[in-house]
Formats: sequence, C-alpha cells, structure tokens
Amino acid sequence: MAERLAPAKSAESVTAGHPDKLCDSISDAILDACLMIDPNARVAVETLVKGTEEKAFIVLAGEVTLAGEINDEEYESIARKTASEIGYTDHSIGMDATNPETCEVTVLITTQSQFISQGVDGDMESQGAGDQGVMFGFACKETEGTPGMEGRLFPLPAALAQRICRRLDAIVASGEIPWVRPDGKSQVTVEYDSEGNPNHVQTVVVAVQHDDALKNQFGGDVEAEQEFVKDQIRKHVVEHAVPPNWLSSDYKLIVNGTGRFADPGGPYSDAGLTGRKIIVDTYGGGMHGGGAFSGKDPSKVDRTAAYHARWAAKHVVAAGLANRCEIQVSYAIGVPRPISLLVNTFGTGTISDEELSHSILETFDWRPAAMIRDLQLKRPIYRRTAAGGHFGRSPTAEGHFSWERIHDDRIEALKKSQ
Repeated sequence: MAERLAPAKSAESVTAGHPDKLCDSISDAILDACLMIDPNARVAVETLVKGTEEKAFIVLAGEVTLAGEINDEEYESIARKTASEIGYTDHSIGMDATNPETCEVTVLITTQSQFISQGVDGDMESQGAGDQGVMFGFACKETEGTPGMEGRLFPLPAALAQRICRRLDAIVASGEIPWVRPDGKSQVTVEYDSEGNPNHVQTVVVAVQHDDALKNQFGGDVEAEQEFVKDQIRKHVVEHAVPPNWLSSDYKLIVNGTGRFADPGGPYSDAGLTGRKIIVDTYGGGMHGGGAFSGKDPSKVDRTAAYHARWAAKHVVAAGLANRCEIQVSYAIGVPRPISLLVNTFGTGTISDEELSHSILETFDWRPAAMIRDLQLKRPIYRRTAAGGHFGRSPTAEGHFSWERIHDDRIEALKKSQ
C-alpha cells in the first residue's frame, strides 16, 4: 500500500552558479550596463553557456538599441566579469571565464526591429506594451510572524528554498566552506493544516557541487564523503537559512540524492539558457504567464507588469483586504492599457473579487510608462534580481526590488475605493 502523504506544497530554487541562472545574471548585467548609458535603452539579450573538456562557451544573442554604444568587446567583458564573480574561475570545475584560451565568448547582438520599436515608444498615454502576454502577481501571509521574514507576504516554501540558495551563494562568495562550488539547487516541502495554513517543513532537498578531491579527506571513501557533505549542509546551510520554528526534529533532508556531485559541474554538466527558471524566479509553482524576465528592459511587460502585479497584490494583503491575492493581467503589443485584469482572493477577501478588481484598477496605473515611472525601473537594478528570486526580497535604498515596497497612500486609496 502506498504511503499516504499529508497535504503539502513544494517549491525549488537554484543558486547563482546554476547554468541557467548564470545566463540570467549575464543577460541582466548587460541590461544594467545599457541602462547606465541610456535609461531609455531597449534591450532583449539571451545567453547560452556550455562547457566541454577542452573549452567552455558563452553565446550572447539579442537586440539592443540605445543612445550611445557598447561594442562586442564590452559585451564580452561584461559576460566574463559576471561569470567570474559568480565563481567560475577554474576550468576544472566547469568554466574559467577569465581565460580566453579555455572560455570562448561569441557576441550576436543587433539592433531592435523597427516594427517592434514603433509600437513601444511614446509618452505616458501612447507608449504601448512591448509584447502581448499574460502576467501574474501574488501575495499571501505565510511568511508573517517569522523573525526576519515579516513584510515579505510570500509563499513559505518558495521563501525558504530561496533562502537556502542565497546561503549557498554567500558561502561561495566568502569561501567559508572551500569545497562548495557555485552550482546548486534546493527544494522545500511544507506541510499544511486542514485550514490551508503552513504547519512545518517536511522535506528539504539540496544539490550542491563540490570539490572532487574532497573524498581524499576520507581515504577515498565516497560514502563517508557523502555523509560529511550532508552533515555540513544540514548544519551550515539548511539550519542556518531556515528559521527554527519551521523545522521539526524529524524533518527529512536529502543532499545530492543521486550520489556525488563532484567537479566538473556547472556549464560542463548542464547547458544553461536565459529564462529557463521562470517558476524559480516567481512564486514556486503556478501563477505565471510564461514570459521570462532577465535580459529584458522595462518596456517589456513580461517583466514590468509582473513586477507591478506583485506590487499591487502585496498592497491588497498588507491592507487587510485579503489573506491571499492573485492578480492576472494581459496586454496586446503596442496597446497602452491592459486588455484584462482579474483578481482571485481564494475566498479570503473582505469584499468581492469583482469589487477588488475595480479598486486595483483605480489605485494603480497599469499603462507601461506609468508602471515604469511608479516603480522607477529605468535604473541599473536588475543583476541583483537574476539569482535568489525576483519577489519576496527586501527593497534597497539604491532602488532594488522597488515592487516590494509598501506605500501607505496606496493602502489608503485601496480602502477608500471600496
């Protein structure tokens, strides 16, 4: 008889050194460089990485239009610098981005098609959406009441999975555990009670690339090495990142479930592409229209409307109008105003979803130029979003994650529009 599973939700995250996230970081680093030259730059850049025994490859492809110039050598320099900062400075681990002999960069970046740009340039009223599509925003109260997580208004499994990966990234950056490599993943499963509230963490899954020579500390005993890795990840990663109130004494931990995850990893073991981790970027499951974020300037509603929808949903929950709020919004290319907007509070709203939809449309301006203005998106703030999640993060004084900031005037406007 199959084991009966308790009601639970899972979410995953990946580290900055995961090949797909490496690509997101490079694409967003190029975007930031373009916005530093021209805040009105139009950017759509994709990155591909792949390592082989002899050489690793970075391919940059896309379209850029700006009042200024970045040449191919500068694009290449940005890509190499970003990959090396993430930790790829040794060919034996998967890539040495600093060495042109073992890492080749190909640049295939042209200017944006005039048929696209003619529809997305203009003033507040005339600037249309950069593409058609459906975007989602979401907020909930699952993280409230946990020290260090107040105000996040974010799904708990995704929040915890992100914290684990950000902890792994911090370890790589600091060298605190020298055998930990940049490539890694996490997954957190949280059990829920009969009323749909999170109860405790049931299972944590972590994959972390490590130094191939680590086994030598145990006389070549791979099983002893694996037990050591699991113990260190439990102590220095999982139980460091996950608040203790969510961890029961019998939670299950799986580390490198298929066995060793030794060098080489990263781009050598798995090709990477920009935009292949869209659920990791958002809420951990569902609630996504399919458009990726990284490498796209704010004229692209794939990115900006998703940020704006998160901003609006977070205000709804912060205002006490619902415990959970999902907003779906859609656009047509070249058209300034959304085609549709739908709110779902899953039965937790203090007013009907229809009334709340009208309140949100009155309180927030959904035109692309207005969203860009209100969230101050024409700034080089995107490289930081590329790893660790685009939502549920702390806004900074420099303008990062402005869509996470709560404004009292918006809360009051939402309440008055009822």
